[in-house]
Amino acid sequence: MRSRNGNNSFTLAIFSLILFHSLALNAASEYLISYRYVIKDATLYNEQLTIAKSMKKCLGNPYDSIMLEADTNASLKKIISKNKEKFIDYIHQLGLNIQHSQKVLNSQSKSTIILTLKTTCFKVDFNDNFAKISPLK
Repeated sequence: MRSRNGNNSFTLAIFSLILFHSLALNAASEYLISYRYVIKDATLYNEQLTIAKSMKKCLGNPYDSIMLEADTNASLKKIISKNKEKFIDYIHQLGLNIQHSQKVLNSQSKSTIILTLKTTCFKVDFNDNFAKISPLK
């Protein structure tokens, strides 16, 4: 594009500035994460952490972030598996749905506890040294 006075660099500079800011604001990726932890008779029965990249834009504002150490070009699954205990403690602080059942039959007690984090959208900002993970509310 050329302006009337022949100064097309000014127009190009404004366009590139707008493009850079729009890309910088949308640089974070969004992931859907769910977690399920099952305990039967005081023994860990099953633990499942599911991570999937969101196909749609998630609505909400990020809050209560956690920073996890990351290697360059590592995927979110690898970052979380490397820092699993820290991330699981973080999920517990966010709040889990708890289901408990207990049955007693012939003086034998059977109990089941299920901790669940419903599928939640997280905004993830990757850097060279860390990943900032924030749930959306």
